[in-house]
Amino acid sequence: MLVIDDSALMRRLMSDLLSVDPLIEVVGTAADPFIARTKIKRLSPDVLTLDVEMPRMDGLSFLGNLMRLRPMPVVMVSTLTAKGAAVTLDALAAGAVDCIAKPQADLGGGLSAYGEQLRAKVRQAANTRAVSRATAPNRPVPATAYRHPNLHVIAIGASTGGTNAILDVLSALPADTPPIVIAQHIPGAFSAAFAERLNQHSAMTVVHAGPSQPLLRGHAYVAPGGFHLRVYRRGTAWHCGTSDDEPVNGHRPSVDVLFESVAQHVGSGAGAALLTGMGSDGARGLLALRNAGAYTLAQDQPSSIVWGMPGAAVALGAAQQVAPLNQVATRLLGRGEVR
Repeated sequence: MLVIDDSALMRRLMSDLLSVDPLIEVVGTAADPFIARTKIKRLSPDVLTLDVEMPRMDGLSFLGNLMRLRPMPVVMVSTLTAKGAAVTLDALAAGAVDCIAKPQADLGGGLSAYGEQLRAKVRQAANTRAVSRATAPNRPVPATAYRHPNLHVIAIGASTGGTNAILDVLSALPADTPPIVIAQHIPGAFSAAFAERLNQHSAMTVVHAGPSQPLLRGHAYVAPGGFHLRVYRRGTAWHCGTSDDEPVNGHRPSVDVLFESVAQHVGSGAGAALLTGMGSDGARGLLALRNAGAYTLAQDQPSSIVWGMPGAAVALGAAQQVAPLNQVATRLLGRGEVR
């Protein structure tokens, strides 16, 4: 793999952290995209880590050129700033497979944990395929489209590739859609910006979920990075809330945690979709939802960046249907009906 960063200190740190894993070989580093271009041609790395903010050419511009000329898995490395978060989401939309915040000077003993996270993201990236964002988006669901009368809450879970997949689903849904709760594996530094990005491209109102709030029709609630999101019943209404208890399946938010809470408190009044992602988080929760009478859907393999999570759900028999991404919105609202 190739590490691209304008800071010599960061290039050395990233290389040292990655080289701990015997399965990862850092074949080179580059101080800017122009040097990187030459080294990519000469070294043929399988994965890149790419700095967002660099001189001469920024990471987003370089990524656009790379995805057009030589698509390959890229993990974006971003500073913890509002600008860095926004550009990182632009990079994910342009084809990067994952993102991670830059390590901070005050990490201290946390550097070991950061290294584990970085290595996991690089290993995952190596098992993904670069996919063009020119693929057909979800068809917008007309406001008069078929609705299942007992659909009260929709739950969506995703990981690698999920920021784009969830945007595609939400942008196709009308403003009067039942409340949606979302667990996407994303660093805490980027989840608020992700919620805002979804809000800009959706007819629904999309918010960063808080400790306790009612679920309202026409609203979607995104789990903050570093917090689980659960749904519960209070009187006659459903609410959602966040917590920072232990990670599940190595994740916080965990899709299993969200799905299992929806299965327990909403049951047959729910619809759920498990989208692209590495690993198996959400598969067990989707099975719990199906057993509770909810409608369950898994994204199909051809339209997934990684068919890990949805594939695990299919293997468990948790998904009533398997469908391409551009049919997810319609199937959720119609609980399987496509019209």
